[in-house]
Amino acid sequence: MSSQPQSTPKTPSGWKSILKRAWPTIRILLSITLLWKATSGIDWYTLFHSEIKMEPAWLIAAALAICCAFICGGLRWGFLMRSVGFHGSLKSYIALYFAGGLINQGLPSTLGGDSYRAITATHLTSGGNLSETKKLDDELHHSVDLEHANPKLRLSFAMVLVDRLLGLAGNNLLGGLGLILGGATLAAWGQDLGYAVVAIMIFAGLAVALGLAWTPSRELLQKLLNRLRMSNAMPGIHLAFSWPMNIAQAIFAIGIHCLTILTFLFCMKAYGANAPIEGLMIGLPALSLLLMLPISISGWGLREATLSSVLALWGVNPSLTVLASISYGAITVISVLPGAYFLLKRK
Repeated sequence: MSSQPQSTPKTPSGWKSILKRAWPTIRILLSITLLWKATSGIDWYTLFHSEIKMEPAWLIAAALAICCAFICGGLRWGFLMRSVGFHGSLKSYIALYFAGGLINQGLPSTLGGDSYRAITATHLTSGGNLSETKKLDDELHHSVDLEHANPKLRLSFAMVLVDRLLGLAGNNLLGGLGLILGGATLAAWGQDLGYAVVAIMIFAGLAVALGLAWTPSRELLQKLLNRLRMSNAMPGIHLAFSWPMNIAQAIFAIGIHCLTILTFLFCMKAYGANAPIEGLMIGLPALSLLLMLPISISGWGLREATLSSVLALWGVNPSLTVLASISYGAITVISVLPGAYFLLKRK
């Protein structure tokens, strides 16, 4: 009897294994260090005994704005999923989006929020329930190997990636517009950088739309998707990047990021501070790009250090910026708590 050689998984080397186990702790320490750095120059006694009067109504408005941002993000992802053949309700996708957001806020998990919603979405039924819960639990408690994953799971991850790409496009466009409006405050070349960023994003969007409209390139992309066992992904890609749908997607993505800017602006107003809108249009998109680096827990510390430095260029009190940033982080955590229902639903 002949036996075929079987590939054995490579075990990580000693130092890589140690680093992998220690990285969550390192991220927590980095977050604490950055947060300490951002708050070390604040005279808290003087600040709390000053004339500052907190207005809770602005914090409520901030919570509503960030909730609207999550709902809009969930709707966009839900339409992408439904376009490629998944049958979950939009309400379920929004709930799952909140659950993913809750995980991304630092909830202990072996998976990130994006991976959680991609895996769980493959088990959603049209009635909003979860099918094959035992199989789902097994998938959630093991590392994802997309190379050997079934086509349904690969397709779900592809739509999460498309959703993230749309969010990144909106983030970059908004940041570019912010640089056009207020880049001169940062540097002499700040405004030119803004025009360059917007031009690059527009060119990239038109190039992708042209590629989807031209039959040879579209057929080539379909062949690639077939080889990747994601043959049904084309409708979702069309919904995201084809002309003129890409214009609507760009406006919608910018609108979602505008809601996050409003959230931070309302947090500033809660402490009697007025942040320049162009400063927030530069600071928050830049922060979103920095958060792609896994160096902090949900941006804590990095957010406070970045925004206090950026807004100081417009004369905003760094102490108030740090207070508003801490409030922004706390409100975000509170706003995604409804996602806990979906996390507990399969228990």
